[in-house]
Amino acid sequence: MSAESKVNEPGAAPDDETLALAHALLDAAREGNSGVLGSYLAAGAPATLTNSSGDSLVMLAAYHGHAGTVRLILDHGGDPNMANDRGQTPLAGAVFKGYTDVARELLDAGADPDAGTPSARAAAQMFARTDILALLG
Repeated sequence: MSAESKVNEPGAAPDDETLALAHALLDAAREGNSGVLGSYLAAGAPATLTNSSGDSLVMLAAYHGHAGTVRLILDHGGDPNMANDRGQTPLAGAVFKGYTDVARELLDAGADPDAGTPSARAAAQMFARTDILALLG
């Protein structure tokens, strides 16, 4: 579900309350606020929520280095391979930023090191992330 689409009416503009909730969840992922995010995910909020650029909750948590929040989202159905509108995956984002613990969580959940543009493997080589390259195999 995108923050730009209303749950019950595909193609309809979201109401202010829906949009505010979507933004709060995206911010919680970005900030690593697992308490807030966990409550909403447990209540049925979609773990595949994306922003207008296609960045998922997993992508935002991964890019900002929140391994525990990444695990929480994945445990509620987040997709470790969901690329954003630029073709970037959460694993490539974690590699770019050098977050080995986040990369490990994503790999444990089945993230593909060769998916996306650039792939996580290519990013690890580009930025000489030898510790993460070792994880990628």
